[in-house]
Amino acid sequence: MNVKIGDIMIGEITGIQTYGAFVSLGDNQQGLIHVSEVKHGFIKNIEDDLRVGQKVKVQVIDVDEYTKKISLSLRVFQDAPPILFKKKKYFTNRYKNIGFESIDKNLSIWVDEFLEDITENN
Repeated sequence: MNVKIGDIMIGEITGIQTYGAFVSLGDNQQGLIHVSEVKHGFIKNIEDDLRVGQKVKVQVIDVDEYTKKISLSLRVFQDAPPILFKKKKYFTNRYKNIGFESIDKNLSIWVDEFLEDITENN
């Protein structure tokens, strides 16, 4: 069997580990669905989504020419979740335009405190 990147195949899950699921592709070939390729989002327990003996439609996403390892994906058949943009939070009020002014004012004080602290501890 000559497997190429982009091929879509039907396989059967033969084993599950915390890092992914092994899939039999026939003709004594096996591939791995990495846990990150099972579905979009966080997966706490891969066995909540897959089980041994389950038939799955997978797409080949990588073939290592040297080791002949086949990487598979289920996630490619799912719609990507919408991207939610969060409002950026600023450490200081960004409208004050103070820049590095607070560092400039306090740097000499911080240096003096540090030097005093290390001389007391030695």
